[in-house]
Amino acid sequence: MIIPPILAAIGLAALSAIVLALISGFFSAAETGLTAASRARMHQLETQGDAGAKRVNELLDRRERTIGALLLGNNLLNTMAAAITTSLLAAPLGDFGVAVATGVTTLIVLVFAEVLPKTYAIAYPDRTALAVAPAARFFVRVLSPIVIAVQFIVSRTLKMIGVTPRGAPDAYEAEEEIRGAVELHSEEGAVEIDVRDRLRGALDLRALTVADMMIHRKAMKMISVDLPPREIIAQAMASSHTRLPLFEDEQENIIGVLHARDLLRAISEHGRDGVVARDVARAPWFVPETTSAEDQLAEFLRRREHFAIVVDEYGALKGLVTLEDILEEIVGDIKDEHDIAVQGVRPQPDGAVNVDGTVPIRDLNRVMNWSLPDEEAVTIAGLVIHEAQAIPEPGQRFMFHGYRFQVLRRNRNQITALRVERDESAEIAVGT
Repeated sequence: MIIPPILAAIGLAALSAIVLALISGFFSAAETGLTAASRARMHQLETQGDAGAKRVNELLDRRERTIGALLLGNNLLNTMAAAITTSLLAAPLGDFGVAVATGVTTLIVLVFAEVLPKTYAIAYPDRTALAVAPAARFFVRVLSPIVIAVQFIVSRTLKMIGVTPRGAPDAYEAEEEIRGAVELHSEEGAVEIDVRDRLRGALDLRALTVADMMIHRKAMKMISVDLPPREIIAQAMASSHTRLPLFEDEQENIIGVLHARDLLRAISEHGRDGVVARDVARAPWFVPETTSAEDQLAEFLRRREHFAIVVDEYGALKGLVTLEDILEEIVGDIKDEHDIAVQGVRPQPDGAVNVDGTVPIRDLNRVMNWSLPDEEAVTIAGLVIHEAQAIPEPGQRFMFHGYRFQVLRRNRNQITALRVERDESAEIAVGT
């Protein structure tokens, strides 16, 4: 059976286009896979001795050259497929052959060179990157001279119009990328809420200061050094804390920190009446309230300390901060068998919560999975005062940031209790 020349030309053209499209598909898959591959995963595999991951990281370290070479190979093959198909069909079909060649090439390239390989690479980016890395590295080396020339032309052209190509992302951009990935996977259900909160807490340490997490001076438990030894011992033993500040004359004058272990050792050596608190106390460590939580954590670890007194720029007492306070920003509330549970957040049957005014905004957000802003205030009471621009009276109601607030109690100039609930109507309006 003799195949007519027209059918033979169409078949050869289609076969040539498919073969070139499949080779072009490799470049498309390589470009998508290497672009979407997890740098963190590749780094981890490389540290474990994976040679494929090492090749992937080498390509990603020269991202512009790698992507340039892959795009060059991809476009070269697509153009070649179109040219060969057109030349094969133009002779037997004339001008109509050009139209047929365009349609056939477009369909084949779209399916086999673009959509199919890129869809697979997006679904399995790490697997694709590891598979294509050896061949991709070869093509990058072969095509590097052309890519370098193209990059030179591109960079010169951009500079002529006043655009400077950006380099590697800075630390802030890297942190925001991690934060965005955590939020995305949390919304998709791949990361549980408590895990998300711990990751958020670790990322937020740089933006927080010790003033954001300290125990305010009004809530500090302190002991006067002028009390009789037995009274000092009784107060220390009744406290749920192992470390207590010692003050002399007035609470502003912190002269030391009394540690329960040191106190027990002194009692065993000198008896209850022979304890001299001033001699037993450790020297206080004062830190500025503007110290970042990240720096304070590093100092706690370096000095092997757990307790610091917080002061303002004038040296006035502001509060105290502990290693546990900073760790709780990451892992949530830490309680042991000696902690006294203080119910600062009391959920109500109707979905609202009654909150002590001193409850930190971050703690309420963590407990209720809310998103109240904490840039302008540390506590819930502080947020209401900031937004109201006044000290509200009991019974007053406010609505801001998608939440309703009602002042329940006030003691002098301090809001001591509030009722807070999410404004459902605002959520519906946003959703629509």
